[in-house]
Amino acid sequence: MDHLPNNSPKVIGYWMSEKKSQKLNWSEFAKVCRVHGFELVKLDLNRSLEDQGPFNVIIHKLTDIIAQALKGDIKSIRMLSYVEDYIKSHPEVVIIDPIENVRKLLDRYLSYRVVHDSDLDKIDVFTPPFVELLSTDVDMNLLMLKEAGVTFPFVCKPSVANGTDCHKMAIVFNERGLKDCQPPCVAHSFVNHNAVLYKLFIVGDEYHIVERPSLKNFYADPDRPTIHFHSHDVSKSDSSSSLSVLDENEADCYSQESRKADPDILRQIVSIIREELGMSLLGVDVVTENNTGRHAVIDINPYPGYDGYPDFFESLVRCIEKCLSEKEMRNSKSDQDQDSGFETADSSDEKKRSPPLVGPGKNHERYL
Repeated sequence: MDHLPNNSPKVIGYWMSEKKSQKLNWSEFAKVCRVHGFELVKLDLNRSLEDQGPFNVIIHKLTDIIAQALKGDIKSIRMLSYVEDYIKSHPEVVIIDPIENVRKLLDRYLSYRVVHDSDLDKIDVFTPPFVELLSTDVDMNLLMLKEAGVTFPFVCKPSVANGTDCHKMAIVFNERGLKDCQPPCVAHSFVNHNAVLYKLFIVGDEYHIVERPSLKNFYADPDRPTIHFHSHDVSKSDSSSSLSVLDENEADCYSQESRKADPDILRQIVSIIREELGMSLLGVDVVTENNTGRHAVIDINPYPGYDGYPDFFESLVRCIEKCLSEKEMRNSKSDQDQDSGFETADSSDEKKRSPPLVGPGKNHERYL
């Protein structure tokens, strides 16, 4: 396919559901793109992308389609193949974000494992002990929980982090509640955090911190029944759930200041997770443990909602421009290496490992 003329607008091919597009007011993003010299074109996933391009950038929210393809849905597999075939044929195109990386994040157990194995422990940030439960056998699940160090109470989340059911969760307080776990699911120890959640909305090198209500403190209780809840009812900006109200004795014990996360640690969390996952658009949920003040990462989402993110479209354009610039530099360097007939250390390393789409850089912090 012919490349775009140098003087023509750079073309951003995009795909997301109509619902997501309306929620983000994507028509407004098209105006922002035009101001910055980009043309925004929606992809038709019912046919080859070769007939729709060329594209400089592809940005997507394909999580629903990826999830359905993983379940064997023929239509979703075909739609995804059109995108992956185009990407394979056009390595010069910037992809936000790599489909394989997004696919990994849809598996909660795998995403927890990636975070657990990262360098977060070097800054004293942890993931709660976790395990994936695949059976309804209560005795087997109890053994697996003990071996993984998961303690009561624990949170039970669906293994697939996509779709309406992925927000249906449970807090299990005792062995009797194990029957309420619905596999496949991931169970992790509940971290008491005084009902305050920090959402880190990441856009390339920039990020924004939004403080949200969260679950109140809970403790193991041999008689307490399992609590089932929908995370959107608890942790949205306009949520007013009774599950988010601290008990009176605890509300008096903890000052507002004691609940605050450390902005510098949050900045380092963003840097480490971005480098580990090789992605530009991420949402990271962080809490601070009430009795130690340590920070814990309890969830990660590809392309979150960005509710409360100021000037999101401007940040997104800056992210796209930086991705393009870095991609062009890598492509230019690769061409020079091939012309010289010698393989440099950098080009050799790049063949050994696929670098993150965007390398770690200085984070621009906007703290509420």
